[in-house]
Amino acid sequence: MAEENIKKRIITLRSEIRKHNYQYHVLNTPLISDHEYDRLMRELQALESEHPELITPDSPTQRVGGEAAAGFVRVSHPVPILSLSSAHSDDEVRAWFDRIAKLDKRVRDSTFTVEPKLDGLTVVLHYKNGVFTLGTTRGDGEVGEDITSSLKTVRSLPLHIPVIASGPKPPARLVVRGEAIIYLEDFKKLNRELEVAGERTYVNPRNTASGALRQLDPSLSASRPIRLLCYDIVDSDGPVPQEQWEALVYLKALGFPVPSDITLESDLDGTLARYQEWGERRDSLPYEVDGIVVKLNDLPLARELGVVGKDPRGAIAYKFPAQVVTTHLDDIGLNVGRTGVVTPYAILEPVEVGGVTVRQATLHNFDFIHEKDIRIGDRVLIKRAGDVIPYVIGPVVDARTGEEVPFRIPEHCPSCGESLERVEGEVAIYCVNAACPAQLVRNIEHFASRGAMDIEGLGIKVAHMLVEGQLVNDVADLYKLDEEALSGLEGFADKRAQNLVESIQASGSQPLSRLLTALGIRNVGEAAAGELASQFRNLDRLSEAVLEELEEVEGIGPKVAKTITDWFAQASNRRIIKKLREAEVWPELSVAEDRGPARILADLTFVLTGTLPSLTRNEAKDLILRHGGKVTGNVSRRTDYLVAGESPGSKLARAQELNVPVIDETQLKALIE
Repeated sequence: MAEENIKKRIITLRSEIRKHNYQYHVLNTPLISDHEYDRLMRELQALESEHPELITPDSPTQRVGGEAAAGFVRVSHPVPILSLSSAHSDDEVRAWFDRIAKLDKRVRDSTFTVEPKLDGLTVVLHYKNGVFTLGTTRGDGEVGEDITSSLKTVRSLPLHIPVIASGPKPPARLVVRGEAIIYLEDFKKLNRELEVAGERTYVNPRNTASGALRQLDPSLSASRPIRLLCYDIVDSDGPVPQEQWEALVYLKALGFPVPSDITLESDLDGTLARYQEWGERRDSLPYEVDGIVVKLNDLPLARELGVVGKDPRGAIAYKFPAQVVTTHLDDIGLNVGRTGVVTPYAILEPVEVGGVTVRQATLHNFDFIHEKDIRIGDRVLIKRAGDVIPYVIGPVVDARTGEEVPFRIPEHCPSCGESLERVEGEVAIYCVNAACPAQLVRNIEHFASRGAMDIEGLGIKVAHMLVEGQLVNDVADLYKLDEEALSGLEGFADKRAQNLVESIQASGSQPLSRLLTALGIRNVGEAAAGELASQFRNLDRLSEAVLEELEEVEGIGPKVAKTITDWFAQASNRRIIKKLREAEVWPELSVAEDRGPARILADLTFVLTGTLPSLTRNEAKDLILRHGGKVTGNVSRRTDYLVAGESPGSKLARAQELNVPVIDETQLKALIE
């Protein structure tokens, strides 16, 4: 290929790859497959390798790589990168408005943009003739740190603007402000992968993004799922929009990712109403926000109003109720779960967080306490988001007095007093006593739950009463209960006792997959239970299975196979199986059921959302599992169908975004018929 043709081909490849990066990482609407994208990238890499003199800083091949920096270089910002003053009520926002209106009467007629207050790392991006040349942190507002190499690894950051040929031509020098964040779904996925790999997990997305970008080695930054959202033009040497709303439209046209759902409000009342809307859907957003930012749409007017300290008068952050607070750690308690896992929890001096008074919070596991050096008596940071259980972030070390007491990992179960064991390769500590009262209560609760045997009227309180009254020693004893035995329990009149006995007896007809789920074998969830039921068809055959047979079942790896064989090897569990057979709770899957139509949904993954016309969520799940399908909780690119009923919620939007087929109950049944 002639040199001129090579140069043209390189330019074409770069343009195509930029467009596809933009479609995938900014618009979430990929136009080509990953395979096709990789082919384009490999061709460009090969051409640049053969002709290194044609490599440019804005080439897509330059995103990842480069030598680790020796240290961060401090860079002065072209203009101060200001913070915002905060408001915590409508009255405080109105007071801000009145103050600036007194300084300039034009404020009374102003419009406002309402934008999310993103909880990430502020970054400042410099472009020269459309090429990304420098990226820094905010620092102290006057001087930041050069993190250019790390920022180049962020796929949603344009290395060249405009990203697409139809975009407007930017000024020769353009400086843009944005926020580096990690989406909540990506953060959860990252932590799951780290946990599987046996590596340390992260506590929150913001610190993860910040820490990843402030790495001297850009390859470490590249390994984290960081995204970028831009919202401000800091400086330029050419004409740019003079209204904030138009500036956001302009940034988007250039190819920058801009937060969605930003609105332009005509008055302050509309702005305050928008705050309420953001607050109501805060916990359904894909990323963390801690409030909204209200800005005067008129940028020249905002600049003329000036600055108070380091806060511009023309904008204000209206914060949501605090989700992170500090309080005193009075003690560390211990819970025993149904599988024997002993987990620590924080006993706190009561504190209000997110509008709720919190007295206890999770401490994750014992390794977390050790890694964070959390001590009894510490002042600790607590976080709560929506309905999520509050958790401890870590200690406030500077608040220590020297009276704090380091926590010692327990050696004996807090419920039964037996010795605790730690499984090699796991962070969990177990009580292996099958007769442990705490485990038995949880086992009964799980056994009776909707996803398992679905015994109506048997919740945690009744489970406690049954164990404390010594009416049951294991879950199989439930089928020996009669109305006379239950009549001695508090609150159990004749009718209630009769209803519970009938519900227990009716549960004996549940399918084998439900019974396997109910037995609570560690790492065996509903999907795995369905596969095991289909493969072995009854508990006798499953109990006799060896590791090699179990590992042949789809979704069952060596670790889960070992857990299953260990469970059936315990004498106490074998007694439970025997008692279930004697009670005629012995579902079997016939060979006929396991053939043909019964496996018609094999290899298909479903997600359920909304209220279906005639099936409950569990009935729909059972229907899919019985016919060989899988049911997961979240929509992803691997989802084959979303089954949607009335009021489907955010899962429907996610399915539409990923082009996942959406079907209703009738269409689900049609797949099986």
